[in-house]
Amino acid sequence: MTLDLMDNENTQDLITIACLQFEPRFGDVAGNVDRTIAMIERAADQGAQIVVLPELANTGYIFRSRSEAFRLAEAVPDGPTSKAWAEVAARRGLIVVAGINEREGDQLFNSALIAGPSGILGVYRKLHLWGDENLWFEPGNLGVPVFATPYGRLGVAICYDGWFPEVFRLAAAQGADIVCVPTNWVPIPGQMEGRGPMANILHMAAAHSNSIVIACADRIGTERGQPFLGQSMIVGHTGWPIAGPASADTEEILMATLDSGAARRARNWNTFNHPLRDRRTDVYHATLGAEIRTGQAFSAATGRQQE
Repeated sequence: MTLDLMDNENTQDLITIACLQFEPRFGDVAGNVDRTIAMIERAADQGAQIVVLPELANTGYIFRSRSEAFRLAEAVPDGPTSKAWAEVAARRGLIVVAGINEREGDQLFNSALIAGPSGILGVYRKLHLWGDENLWFEPGNLGVPVFATPYGRLGVAICYDGWFPEVFRLAAAQGADIVCVPTNWVPIPGQMEGRGPMANILHMAAAHSNSIVIACADRIGTERGQPFLGQSMIVGHTGWPIAGPASADTEEILMATLDSGAARRARNWNTFNHPLRDRRTDVYHATLGAEIRTGQAFSAATGRQQE
C-alpha cells in the first residue's frame, strides 16, 4: 500500500518510507535476515528511501533465559546481521532502521541499528524495557540520538519507549523530522472490541504534539504463546495515519511518500502557536534535564552530537 502526502510543489523534499511488517522465526537469525533483505529489496524496487523493520527482527522476541539471549546476540557493527543490513543499505542507497539483539562485551541491549549508503550511522538502545526484557537486557545508555541522513534527521524509539512522550519530545527538540519505531506490540488488557490498539493512538498523539512523522514497523504472529498485534502504520506530522494501520496478521510492506520539510514548516500552527516554541521552559527544562543541545544531530564518527 502506498499513499502520497505532498504539502507543496517542492518535490526535492519528497521521501518515501516503508515499514516492513513480517513474522520472525525465533532463533533463525540467518533465515530472518535473508527474509528481511528480500523485503528491503522489494521496498527499494517500489521507491523506498527509508526502510523500518520490527524490534528484534533478527532473532525473535521471547527469550527463555539470558544465556539464550546472549547466544543469539551479536556486535554492532561487526556482526553478520549488521554487515548484511549495511550492505543492502549501501547497495540500494537506503536508510535501514532495524531492531537487533546487540551484544557489547558482557552486556546485551535491545537495539536498533541505523544503516545508510555510507555504512552504519549508529545505534539506538531501547530506554524503557518491557516485562522479561529486564532479565536479559540493560536499559539503553545512549540517550535519544538524532541521526543526520540524506533524507532528513531521524530519531528512533523502540516499542515501550512509545509510552513515554519524553522520547519524542527530546527527538523533536533536537531537530528530528522523522522518528522510526521498530516494535513488537502485544495486546493490552481492557482494549474494547473494534477499536484500534492503544499503541496506534499514542503514536498519533506524539506525531501531532511534536509535528513529526512517526513510522512504526510491527511484527505479526504468535511466538512461544505470545501473540503480536501487527497494525504497523506511518503517521504524518498532523497526527493522522498516512499509511495503515496494516493488517493484524499478514506480512506486508506499508509505504508512504511525504514532504520531509512539511513538518518543520507546519509547526507554526497559527500566528501565536508553535508546539515546541510554546513550551514553558521557565517551569520545566527545555530538554527535560537531558544533556543535549537542541537542533544538533548525532555523529556516528564521534558517538556524540555534532558541533
